[in-house]
Amino acid sequence: MNSEPSGIQPPYGIIIDELLIGNVIPFLGAGASMVQLPGPAEPDPGQNCAALLPSSAELARLLAEDCSYPSIDAAERNDLAKVSSYFVDGSNRGALRRRLRSVLLSRSQRSNSLHNLLAQAANNLMIVTTNYDSLVEQAFLNAQKPYDLVVYPADNQEYANGVLWWKHGEPEPTKLKSNQIDIKDLFGRNIIYKIHGSIQTASERWDSFVVTEEDYIRFLSRMNNAVPAAFREFFGSRAFLFLGYGLKDWNLRVLLKEVSDPKTMSWAILLRPSALEQQLWRRRNVNIFDMRLEDFVAQMERRLNDRGL
Repeated sequence: MNSEPSGIQPPYGIIIDELLIGNVIPFLGAGASMVQLPGPAEPDPGQNCAALLPSSAELARLLAEDCSYPSIDAAERNDLAKVSSYFVDGSNRGALRRRLRSVLLSRSQRSNSLHNLLAQAANNLMIVTTNYDSLVEQAFLNAQKPYDLVVYPADNQEYANGVLWWKHGEPEPTKLKSNQIDIKDLFGRNIIYKIHGSIQTASERWDSFVVTEEDYIRFLSRMNNAVPAAFREFFGSRAFLFLGYGLKDWNLRVLLKEVSDPKTMSWAILLRPSALEQQLWRRRNVNIFDMRLEDFVAQMERRLNDRGL
């Protein structure tokens, strides 16, 4: 049973209004894929929680075991970028790609209530995500909503200064450089924009991952092309809704400084933010609300349903 939570609440009505006309850009972090899935009335003894997608820390530990990561320090073994770099140094990039694909495709690819909410509200909506999984795409397919998929091709040196763009229903992407995209291309459609790469369920050909320390540095050094000018202009007149993010990682802080408009008020949902995170969010003109993503989604769903949507 859902009840109205206490404390200062997000402006649900404003967020819904702006989402429905595409003036808010949901920005999904790793926590967005960890939103608790609704389960059966009676637990299924055959359902193993470990079958769900791994957190970045769990994925790091799996890779650390594979590559015999030399440190026993828990913080280092939970650092996906650091462990991934060591993995590549001891083998090669192809081995890392294959291992990531194997782990991610062996886990549940079931979209959760947050993904389904966004698909339900989508009407010329852009969603930005740093996640590799295809859960947002699955939610759009389930809701029978059309979408274009845009991916930064981190593992493709030939097109690293642009994006791969799958038009709705197209099996193959169009390869576009930054200067080939016009802001008019971003209107009149739903767009899922995956800025740290993506796993492609049907074929490994287009798999792409910003995952090692070197990947993040390379991505940030190519920011002007990795995030095309048309997207930056599009972002400039819209608010962000940050879901599933902390703000402790330096690479995320640099990214947000580059792509967000400091004059536009945005929102973040984050349970028990640290004092550092609160300060960092405020500096970026983001109102932070201390609550679980599950509770935020439940309140949004209720208000959408009250509107008959």
